[in-house]
Amino acid sequence: MATIEECRAALDKLSDSMGGAEGDVRAAASMERSVSCHVTDLDVTFAGRLTGGRIEVRETHPGPPREKAQIRIAMTGDDLLGLVDGELHFARAWASGRVRLEAGLRDLFQLRKLL
Repeated sequence: MATIEECRAALDKLSDSMGGAEGDVRAAASMERSVSCHVTDLDVTFAGRLTGGRIEVRETHPGPPREKAQIRIAMTGDDLLGLVDGELHFARAWASGRVRLEAGLRDLFQLRKLL
């Protein structure tokens, strides 16, 4: 089982990857939105903003998200690590229910370029 520190490092790695993206992926990453990532098996939420092409985690707290972010994702810690490391395909994980993604329709269209 992944630790909170490993999950935070995975989010940092994802942020670094997004920051170095180009083209359509860069445009999608440049959205300005509030985000939350609930790691279900650890029952911890990372909350922050997608800004300037990066994810800025501003707080980590126990339990589900305290506020409804514009982009919300939930999964186990191991799935988060697998997604970021490229071992787990997002579309398959989402279709099987391993990953939950909630956002407005416009944001979902933009996010599909990232995922």
